[in-house]
Amino acid sequence: MKIFTVTDITRAVKDVLETEFPFIWVRGQVTNLARPASGHIYFTLTDGDAGLSVVWFKGNQRKDDGNGERVNPLTGEVETGEPLELEDGMEILCAGHMNVYPPRGAYQLIAELVQEQGVGDLKLAFEAMKRKLAEKGYFDEDRKMEIPRSPKRVAVVTAPTGAAIRDFLKIAEGRGTGAEIRIYPTLVQGDLAPARIAQALDTVSDDGWAEVVVLIRGGGSLEDLWAFNTEPVADAIFRSTVPVMCGVGHEVDVSIADYVADRRVATPSHAAQELWPRREVLMQTVDELETGLLRSFNNYIGVREARLETLRRGLTWLSPSRRIDRLLESFLEEGQRLGRAAERYCSGRQLELDSLSRRLEFSFGEERIMRREQDVVVLSERLERAGAAFFDAKTAELDNALNSLRILDPEGPLERGYSLVTVEKNGKFLRDHKEVVHGDLIRVRVRSGEVRATVTTE
Repeated sequence: MKIFTVTDITRAVKDVLETEFPFIWVRGQVTNLARPASGHIYFTLTDGDAGLSVVWFKGNQRKDDGNGERVNPLTGEVETGEPLELEDGMEILCAGHMNVYPPRGAYQLIAELVQEQGVGDLKLAFEAMKRKLAEKGYFDEDRKMEIPRSPKRVAVVTAPTGAAIRDFLKIAEGRGTGAEIRIYPTLVQGDLAPARIAQALDTVSDDGWAEVVVLIRGGGSLEDLWAFNTEPVADAIFRSTVPVMCGVGHEVDVSIADYVADRRVATPSHAAQELWPRREVLMQTVDELETGLLRSFNNYIGVREARLETLRRGLTWLSPSRRIDRLLESFLEEGQRLGRAAERYCSGRQLELDSLSRRLEFSFGEERIMRREQDVVVLSERLERAGAAFFDAKTAELDNALNSLRILDPEGPLERGYSLVTVEKNGKFLRDHKEVVHGDLIRVRVRSGEVRATVTTE
């Protein structure tokens, strides 16, 4: 009996598979699409009953040459238009050869040509359900409830043995200040899953215990997650009286349940992160609050101590014995001030009396009268001189004014033989012989009267 190694069996299968299927066409629906940074594309072709892993290497993908044209690697034909962009749910045709990947012992199709065959049934069903529920208002933001922060009672609707609940509980263990979590077990995949999920959500609402319900499931293909794209689950989320947080699949997986839920999170782990803050963050917050409380307490005590000292000094100042002492001191000070004020008053009155006596003697004495008489004589002489000078100045001003009037008198030149001539038709003074013509009437004003004349010109 020959004993084969794993490598021997894998090589034998590889030889048979690659020999029997050197080049084949395969039709199916795209699921589990992945585009790593290498540029290669990995996905699974499925027909509902089976799945086939496909690798579409970067070198086999048809890229534009910069002019919007591509070369078909099978036919050599030049193609135009937008390049194929794969999406989950797309129905395609793949051409290539079968291959066995030894490290995993898995067979796969190496795609050399990928053509779109049409949109998959699941994707069409997803879009139809999305439109239907949107028209019914299931996605409206104004109907969605707010998710409580740091809830104490959390209901989790998921498979009790799946990776999703393990990830959720692992993250929740190191966050928040403690909460009670109840698991409402349900199927999350298969034909029975939609009804079971809806029943679990209704049970959470009927119990009235939870502050929030978390609907979670790990990643998978579009078929695996299809239960969350069904109308029974959407209806149950919509009628839930408890806020619903939905974390189904991975970041790129968006289900109908995500649209209807009050909050959508990327993964089950992310759901726990959204519900509870990290414990070290809470500890830091407590430290900051403690520091702030201590600072506020010290400030409060400082203010109260200053106030107490002020009151103590005030009480000392207002004590009866202290008040009597202050009154006695005040009486002594006021008595001294009164004595000093009396002395100043008497001295001031004496000085005023002496001053008035001197002023009276100065005002009504013989010497004062003689000085006043001399002042009267001097002022009379000054007044007489000033009057004469004033009249002389005014007489000179009058003469100047008369001379100015005589100069400005418009009839003055008439006394010296001149005359003023005006034109009869416009009354203007005649300054130029060109201002009149033959036959114009003019007025000639002389010293003794006015003469009218007619212009005659040659």
